[in-house]
Amino acid sequence: MPDFTSIKDQSRGVRLELQYLPCLAYFTCILQYDRIYIDVGERYVKQTYRNRCTVLTTNKIDLLTVPVKGYDAASPTKDILIDYNQDWIRRHLGCLKSAYGKSPFYEFYAPDLIRIYEKKLAFLADLNYELLTNCLRLVGIRKDIQYNLSGVGEEENEVVNEISAINNRKSTESSRYYQPVPYYQTFGNDFVSNLSIVDLLFNMGPEAKSVLLRSCKSQ
Repeated sequence: MPDFTSIKDQSRGVRLELQYLPCLAYFTCILQYDRIYIDVGERYVKQTYRNRCTVLTTNKIDLLTVPVKGYDAASPTKDILIDYNQDWIRRHLGCLKSAYGKSPFYEFYAPDLIRIYEKKLAFLADLNYELLTNCLRLVGIRKDIQYNLSGVGEEENEVVNEISAINNRKSTESSRYYQPVPYYQTFGNDFVSNLSIVDLLFNMGPEAKSVLLRSCKSQ
């Protein structure tokens, strides 16, 4: 995890929370700003996409959740510890292989993700950071991304606060940053929008960025 610093540059930017294998709306939001500030000092909120994502399996949308250890109500995201007493890694990797093992690009992208899981990182923020960094690289998104502690001042009024605003709990809903553009999916006859970025990567590979660009809703 990089050192946490204060925001100094006042260019057009957006502030987001750090999510686990985020949905497509999260990435289309990133594409529409010059600078992205990932806030790891914001208060951790349970039952959100800070520690969960959705993927498409044989006959349903499956929710994958990273279990975390106990924490205080005011705990910042950066202090949240992962609970390895639960065998969640096997469950997540097994689900991804079952869902996408026969997808066109699974064999190319899965090894990088597996290596991150094998590190058994202690903190949720570190896991999410490494997964996000890897997914941005695979998609081909190069942005000025800074990981910061909370504390937005009045002088930072050009930074749009989207903490907790991008939510893929209802995967068929669009957001103000995302308009669903159908792409090939391994299962089902009906396209399911706004799933985790891994759904797009495993199914579309190098075309993932093109799909995301076409999925950006004009602001």
